[in-house]
Parts: sequence; structure tokens; C-alpha cells
Amino acid sequence: MVFIHDTKRTLMMVVDLVNTMPGYDGDDTLQTPDDLGRFLVTNPYTGKIRLDDAEVAAVREVRARLRELWEVDRVGAVPLVNRMLADGEALPRLVIHDEYDWHIHATSDDSPLATRMLVEAAMAFVDVIRSDEYDRIRICAADDCDSVYIDYSKNGSKRYCDTGNCGNRMNVIAYRARKARESA
Repeated sequence: MVFIHDTKRTLMMVVDLVNTMPGYDGDDTLQTPDDLGRFLVTNPYTGKIRLDDAEVAAVREVRARLRELWEVDRVGAVPLVNRMLADGEALPRLVIHDEYDWHIHATSDDSPLATRMLVEAAMAFVDVIRSDEYDRIRICAADDCDSVYIDYSKNGSKRYCDTGNCGNRMNVIAYRARKARESA
């Protein structure tokens, strides 16, 4: 599975944003303008950014809509993506700036940050749907984790997220269970 740079970067942003939501651990890691500022260091955006409480609230509202994309299959994602594009009044155009080569922006730089995030996410999911790679949109298989991820592995066998040590932890649990059965 190979996506162009801006699609992969946006998909990584969507995973990061969705995983700021409270999960099994109950922590919401996007509550303040400082939290949003830290998020934007890892997931930079050009254009108007206010970093105020209203912008944080708007970005927080987008998360649930994006999380829905992990709850549906490829066909079920289509109306969600289309609604996101319509709500954001998407008008795709090619742009080049900073260190990025030609890529697509589908909103104006003056659009609210939450709208730009929503529309960019929808555009990235258009690529996922069109390339028939939706089976790589996954929720962590660990018993106590509901984080999301996208499986970029060559053979599509990834089962656990990257937000914690889910893979290592589940492998240790499985190892201990095997050892217990062997010694019993």
C-alpha cells in the first residue's frame, strides 16, 4: 500500500487526532490551546490558526466524526466522507508551499482549522477508498485498547496500535499463557 506523501501525512494526523479522544484509560489529551499547540507541532498546518478555546472545541468536535470512519467498512465510509466534503464546502485545488511539493488543498487557508482538518481527512479517505485499501483502517486488537491505526505493513498483518505498548503487552500475555499451559 503506497499513498502519496500528503495522503499519508493526513492519515497519520487523523490517527493522532482520533487517538486524543478518551479511551479505556479515560484520558482526553486535547483539552487546552496548549494541547492543540503540541498536536500541531507534530501535525503542522498552514493558514489561519488561533489556538484559543473556541478552536480547541471545534477540533474536538471533529474527532467523533473522524472516529466513525473506523466503525464502518469501505462502502459505509462513502456517505461519511461525502458529508465531510460537503460540510467543509470542499473545492480542491493544487498548491505548493514550504517544503511540500504539489498537493491538494480543498479549503481556503482562512477556513477554520477544524474545517481544514475535516476536509483534508475526507480527501485522504477518498484515496483509501479509491485504492481499495480500507481493510487497513483498524482498531487496536488489544483487549484493553480502542485506539485506531492504519496498517502500513507490507503484508497487512499489523494488529496493534502504536499509541502504547499494546503489541508487546499482548505478546507477553500470550507467552505467559502458553508457559502456564505447558507447566500445568
